[in-house]
Amino acid sequence: MSHGTPHSEPSDGGVLRRTVLRGSLLGGAAVAMPTLSGAAPAQARAGRPEARWGVQVGDVTASSGLVWVRSDRTARMVVETSATESFRDPRRWVGPVVGPGTDFTGRTALRGLPSGEQVHYRVTLHDPRDPRRSSRPVEGTFRTAPSGRRESLRFLWSGDLAGQGWGINPDRGGYTIFREMRSLNPDFFLHSGDTIYADSPLSATVELPDGSTWRNITVEEKAKVAETLAEFRGNFRYNLIDDHLRAFNAQVPIVAQWDDHEVLNNWYPGEILDDERYTEKNVSTLAARARRAFSEYFPVDTLPPGDEDGRVYRVVRHGPLLDVFVLDMRQYRNRNSPGTQPKDPQGILGERQLRWLKRELSRSQAVWKVIASDMPIGLVVPDGDTDVEAVAQGDPGAPLGRELQIAELLRHIKHRRITGTLWLTTDVHYTSAQHYSPERAGFKDFAPFWEFISGPMMAGGFPALKMDGTFGPTQPFVKAPTEANTPPEDGNQYFGQIDIDGDSGELTVRLRAEGGEVLFTRVLKPGRVGQLAG
Repeated sequence: MSHGTPHSEPSDGGVLRRTVLRGSLLGGAAVAMPTLSGAAPAQARAGRPEARWGVQVGDVTASSGLVWVRSDRTARMVVETSATESFRDPRRWVGPVVGPGTDFTGRTALRGLPSGEQVHYRVTLHDPRDPRRSSRPVEGTFRTAPSGRRESLRFLWSGDLAGQGWGINPDRGGYTIFREMRSLNPDFFLHSGDTIYADSPLSATVELPDGSTWRNITVEEKAKVAETLAEFRGNFRYNLIDDHLRAFNAQVPIVAQWDDHEVLNNWYPGEILDDERYTEKNVSTLAARARRAFSEYFPVDTLPPGDEDGRVYRVVRHGPLLDVFVLDMRQYRNRNSPGTQPKDPQGILGERQLRWLKRELSRSQAVWKVIASDMPIGLVVPDGDTDVEAVAQGDPGAPLGRELQIAELLRHIKHRRITGTLWLTTDVHYTSAQHYSPERAGFKDFAPFWEFISGPMMAGGFPALKMDGTFGPTQPFVKAPTEANTPPEDGNQYFGQIDIDGDSGELTVRLRAEGGEVLFTRVLKPGRVGQLAG
């Protein structure tokens, strides 16, 4: 089903705007497959340190980036950067000694980088007791954000990676969607949450409806639901077994956020579980362990050790054309309920995060302001028979429950005349486009805007959800299966692409399916975000 016209790619395909990566980089990125045991590295081992989990860089701005690596033992992290692949005249950055306190992961902040330039980097791990023993360098590259408006940019988004029992399948080549996304050469990737499925164990085989068999690579930490810190860490390591993901990480910077499955399905703070799979019933305890593992395995500057407050929500500024406002709709929410209360100051964001978001949107000078939401705002996402998991609850009238907080935000955006906002999310395991307008809404005091959904990646597909009329959504495009948990082999694997033109400022959204098809396209003009016509 397609409600939009498939578009061919721009003639340059993003290649002419950036350095084309040669085999030397990909060879450095696709290092030897990590061991499958999941065991913590020994602190004293023969030979040299190794970085078998690859490298990645996160939250890249016009002058900075945060480089990540994992060692197989205690080691000093050292990063070198250069404008060339030959690493002529490299700049050296001495990072931390990584050890068991962070599961042997480490991050090094790169500051004072040139804007709008391709940066080549390599990470070397050094034995702190014997400087003669060092690892083979592992290489990566990224492009810093432009400082001038006339430079175009591209980014992708998706989420929901390897859930519902579907993992790394060697028969289909693993996470091939990352190979496809890497070929588009984006400036960065927005991972919209469910970066792991800590509550979704993997079995070695799954029988498919047609009688064939899906095979999973399995590890000890994926044999049961994650409860201990070691098990959460093992879930993050599992994804890094995949060659395509490690090659993608080495070329494409990440902006990471979390949702529920980093902990467990539909969780909220203070929840006490009634689930026989868990011996630890306090969800806040599980969430603290999951957040620590998340902060160890993704380069996020506002998480420890960079920021002791441990915030996932933040602004990533990507030059004059774009600010990305990364939300956390999980850590500060109230308990899931029917969502019909007439007052709800805590809502889904918490009061502090809402104040922050209103303040930062008001300050933003970017042409486009992407609100990276880990959940949709106008779709009714159920939690059991009576409660709702997201914002909407199905009553099309005036805002109630968590809708009150979103209404306050939308009112602020309108009255402060903040232009260029659009919402991106994943969560629901299908792809769609929603246009919101006060002309159709139960709540009228806001300006029209768009919300785009794309995902999952190597996870089950699910049917489309009902829309809630409070903010007046219409859905010009949706593509979803009719049955729950359809396997990745059936399709229903999606990601989104955003291109912003440096000359006109126009923003083009493409909703894409794995395999290359563009399902839906919409072109938005700066200052006229709520337009319905393409």
